[in-house]
Amino acid sequence: MKIGFIGCGNMASAIIKGIITNSGVDSENILVYDICSSAVDKVENAFGVSVCENESDVAENSDIVFLAVKPNVISSVIKKIDNSVKEKQPLIISIAAGKTIDFLENCFDSNARIIRVMPNINAKVGESMSAYCFNSLANDEDKKVVETLLLSFGKVMCLDESCFPLFGVLGGCAPAFTYMFIDALARAGVKNGMKKDDALKIAAQTVYGSAKMILESDEHPFKLIDNVCSPGGTTIEGITSLQADGFENAVHNAVDKALDKDKKL
Repeated sequence: MKIGFIGCGNMASAIIKGIITNSGVDSENILVYDICSSAVDKVENAFGVSVCENESDVAENSDIVFLAVKPNVISSVIKKIDNSVKEKQPLIISIAAGKTIDFLENCFDSNARIIRVMPNINAKVGESMSAYCFNSLANDEDKKVVETLLLSFGKVMCLDESCFPLFGVLGGCAPAFTYMFIDALARAGVKNGMKKDDALKIAAQTVYGSAKMILESDEHPFKLIDNVCSPGGTTIEGITSLQADGFENAVHNAVDKALDKDKKL
């Protein structure tokens, strides 16, 4: 199986790393092209992938084609590969944010098997939360292959496309929210006399472990909170302070604002 990438940015690089490391696909069977030669050089030097001459060259020689370009140029890229897709009929996987299945289908003159994928930045460390949806031409084998590829750099779920805008906030924007929370914890540690590197390591590992606890526990997050809070103790003091300062409302507002912005794009 040969997998092509049109676009070699950070997300494509993270996906390529996961596929090569965890999916058993040899690096020479990864075909890449990017209009930016330095991006191609970076991926080639890092992973030993095969470099193609142009977009059509990728489509003509791949069983699966990842469209990993910016949303504003994806329609022009599709026009360049349309004839090759018609002849080769590769599975098309788009990671372009905001570009729906219907939009992608309308860009193709040919009938293409299309799967829309939304990974997040944590793919760079093999811990993405990814979602996918598909058009009517994609078959069960296509879906199975895509799930296998996405699992190589994190977790995956099949999601109705109507939920993609919200997933884009919870899965795509929330890493930044979480980074902000971790940094705030670390800065509070510095404020109280701890070195920033030490405080950051403690905060990051604590958030990582807490997320793992929620994923692997059958208990509701509020129950887990209760388990940590001793009567009259330090944790409940901090929890009530967060509630008094509107912590939960701030999170809800951040999600709502990001979702509203998505609707205007």
